[in-house]
Amino acid sequence: MGYAERDGNVLRLQEVDTKEKDVLHNIMQFYIYEFSRYIPIIKLEPNGSFKPFNLDKYWVEDNCYAYFIKLNEELIGFALVESSLELNSNIIQEFFIMSKHSGNGYGKRIARELFSIHPGDWKITQIENNEPAYYFWRGLINEISNGEFKERFEDGEFIQEFNTEVIKD
Repeated sequence: MGYAERDGNVLRLQEVDTKEKDVLHNIMQFYIYEFSRYIPIIKLEPNGSFKPFNLDKYWVEDNCYAYFIKLNEELIGFALVESSLELNSNIIQEFFIMSKHSGNGYGKRIARELFSIHPGDWKITQIENNEPAYYFWRGLINEISNGEFKERFEDGEFIQEFNTEVIKD
């Protein structure tokens, strides 16, 4: 998984191996820190770190995938995906690109790759306060689906639903 950038850099997804759980937990600290601006109840634990996510399902359940996002060999983010089971949609549970790499189109390219790896119906959500995520996902989904998606606001979240069959390259 990966492709060359115009400047010779390679952007790629790499599945997280069980032995790399700690690395994923470490980078998730940056994600939680950034996310804490949208959810003020997120606070540091007494040990100085944020409470870690329970990630066990990503190594136990067949439809759950954890990916590192790398630029060359540098770890620049991660994506947690639950692929569809029968009537359910694919879901991006968490998605993160380090802020120093945001705005370069990496998130869009990685999201497109995830949509390709896990074809079918998708459901993407963003909390109401996270306007950058809302505009990122809504814009990308509108672009790739040529406007063929459903959107609603429910329980403090924006939700977009679409199918990858409508994706244009």
